[in-house]
Formats: sequence, structure tokens, C-alpha cells
Amino acid sequence: MSGHGNDRQDDPGIAQACGDLDWAFRASENAVILLDGERRPLLVNASAQALSGRALPGQGPDELLALLPANGWEQVRSHGHWAGEVTAPSGIVIEIVVRSGLRDGVDRHLVMLEDVSHRNAGQVELQRRHDQLQAAHHRLAGTQEQLLQSEKMASIGLLAAGVAHEINNPIGYVHSNLGTLHEYIGALFALIECQDEALQSSGPPAALQDLRAQRERLDIDFILGDLPKLMAESREGIERVTKIVQDLKEFSYVGRGDPMRPSDLHKGLESTLNIVWNDLKYKVRVDKHYGDLPLVECHLSEINQVLMSLLINAGQAIEHRGTIVLTTGAEDGEAWISIADSGCGIPAEALPRIFDPFFTSKPIGRGTGLGLAIAYSIVSKHHGRIEVSSEVGVGSTFRVVLPVVQPAASDAPDQ
Repeated sequence: MSGHGNDRQDDPGIAQACGDLDWAFRASENAVILLDGERRPLLVNASAQALSGRALPGQGPDELLALLPANGWEQVRSHGHWAGEVTAPSGIVIEIVVRSGLRDGVDRHLVMLEDVSHRNAGQVELQRRHDQLQAAHHRLAGTQEQLLQSEKMASIGLLAAGVAHEINNPIGYVHSNLGTLHEYIGALFALIECQDEALQSSGPPAALQDLRAQRERLDIDFILGDLPKLMAESREGIERVTKIVQDLKEFSYVGRGDPMRPSDLHKGLESTLNIVWNDLKYKVRVDKHYGDLPLVECHLSEINQVLMSLLINAGQAIEHRGTIVLTTGAEDGEAWISIADSGCGIPAEALPRIFDPFFTSKPIGRGTGLGLAIAYSIVSKHHGRIEVSSEVGVGSTFRVVLPVVQPAASDAPDQ
């Protein structure tokens, strides 16, 4: 056995290989220390010497090894390896990898060290910039939401007079009906008093004749016929006001952070039309051609804002008298709402720019130039699209197309 080992040592090729390995060990830019079974340094290359000088000024590589935690050496004994990061008193962060094994039956430990302070600093800087970007994203999202809400309120502001008129009409006749009801109640109370007197009287039957005369004088038969009509009309007026207020409440709802829910687009369209109706009814005939629509996963208050913007634009495009045609349908997993007007149309050169922020062809005071831009943004967020066709002098058609079910997060395109 010993002779065979001597032959191997005497082999020039093996000797050459050992010399090359020794040269590579010492010339390596990586800090490397070879230890015996007692963890005493056998070989220390120049890079390890240099690293110890930077990390532990005035001390040698032995002190570098002292940075390893006790449980690190326990893991080396049990598993044959350990890896981790330690911080020298100088603040330098060192990544250490220890490999343990046998060489000719003798324990050896190979320790590789690397100064990773710059890498860690880069990671810290990267994390800092990531945090800044995330904060900027949150600020931008908040600003976008505020802009959306501001445009929504601006739309209601443009319609405020019309909405007030729609509320004042039923309130007016309910108020008038209450005055009439007050008179009717006075007459009925008077009749009841006469009846009480007749019931309590022990006199001749003439009291009954007086009661009949009082009934005719107070026109009780007319009151009894008119009361149900007044009540029904008043109830209808109050329901009309309640509906407008509820539609306004739903329209102005912010819904921050709410998940998209299956919603009735027909209900949203009718609710929005109810809000803008006073702005349209004096010059527009609305034709409805509704198809069968499934419930569509969306933020309905946001889709209502899109529909309001399109309905307002359609009404403003009609100068005197015209028609708005509302059509709905569904196919291939998508639902759509079409709003077509017989208005002035959009010039071909302006058509590519209508969704640009602040672009408007309306006179000052009639538009912010944000309505269609925000509508486009909302529909895009819903993974849908807005299709437009227009001809000057004939009219325009806007078609909002939405997926019935929103795509899974992993399938959704980047926004």
C-alpha cells in the first residue's frame, strides 16, 4: 500500500497537478482558507489575507474564522457544510461557505469567504427605490381616483339644474296634494263631529237630516273618490324623488377597494338615464332595444360613470331635435352597450384624439376634456374596450364592450 502511494507521489503528472492546484489556490481572487481537522489553518491565500486586513485591521485570517457562529461549526460536523453571512466589527459583511471532508482519511475544512457589503448595499438601495416606486404608485392611484371622482361630481354639476327640476316637479305636486288633503281632513273631521252629535242626541230624527245636509255641504262623496287618487299620486311623486336620490347616491359612490361583483348593466343604464333625463327629454327621443344580458363582473358605479359621460355627449351632440338609440347584447363571453345619437358627428381628424386627456371640441364651460379619457381608463381597467364610429352630419355610435367574467390575475394584461 505504501509503495503504491509512493508511486503515485512520484508520478510527474500528479505532482504537476498538485502544483497547479496549489498555484490556483494561492492566486484565486476568492478568499480561501484550508483547515485541518482541528480547524488550524494549513493554507491561506493572499485574498484571505487581504480580506482579513480590511475586515479586521491589524488581525490575521484566524480571527476571520472566529466570526463563524458556534452552531455553524456544529452544522459542519453533522452535515458537512455550512453557509451564511456574518458582520465584522468594521461593518463589512462577509459571506462564508464551509465544506468539510476527508483527504486520505484525514479531516479537512475548506472555508471560502467573500466581501458582500457592496452587494448588500445594492440590495438595500434597490429595496429603497422599490419602496419609493411603490409609494409613488399609491400616490398616483390615489390621484387617479380623486380625478375620477372629481369628473364624476363635475358631471353631476352640469346636470344639477336638471336633476333639481326632476326633483322639484314631484315635490311640487306632493306639496299641493298635502294642502288639499289638509282641507279634506278638516271636512271629514267636521262630518265626524256631526255624527257624534247625532249619535249622542236623544232628539227627533231631524238630526239625521242635518247630518245628511252636512255631508252634502262638505262634498264627502267627492272627497272619498278623490282621496285614493291623491294618495297614489303623492306616493308616485315620493317614489320618483327617492329613485333619483338613490341613483345619485349609487352614482357618486366611491367604493374604494371593493371587489368587482356580478352586476345588472340594464339597471345601471336605466339608473344613469334617470339622472340625465331632464337634460335630454326636451329634445331627444330615446329608443331602447335591450337584449338578454347576463350579470357582468364589474364596478357598476364606475360603468355608470362611463354611460353618463356617453349619454351627456350624445345629448350635447344633438342641437335641436334628435334620437338616441340604446342597444344591448351579449356574445362570446362579452356584454355590450351601444349608445347611438343622430347628432352632429365627429370630424375624421378629431376621431383619433377623442380619448386623449383634456381634448375637447366643446365650447368653454361645457366640458373638461376628461370625460372620455376617464371612460376609456375605466373600461380598460375592466379589460374591456370602447368602439367608436361617427360620420359628420349623421351621428356617432359608442359601443362599450365588457367581459362577463374578469380574467384571472395571472391572465390579466399589465396595466
